[in-house]
Amino acid sequence: MKHKPVKQSSFFKLREGKIERTRRYCPRCGDGYVLAEHKDRWFCGHCLYTEWKKTR
Repeated sequence: MKHKPVKQSSFFKLREGKIERTRRYCPRCGDGYVLAEHKDRWFCGHCLYTEWKKTR
């Protein structure tokens, strides 16, 4: 197997009867394109959008 399968169920949580997102979506591509979380940044593999995390 070349890549590890993505667990879509890990992108959402159920709280008080409502579905809540656990991951961020790309502001350029819109809903459906989830940003990958790295140690120092958020990254969209579709449009190459990068958002750096704030460090202390």
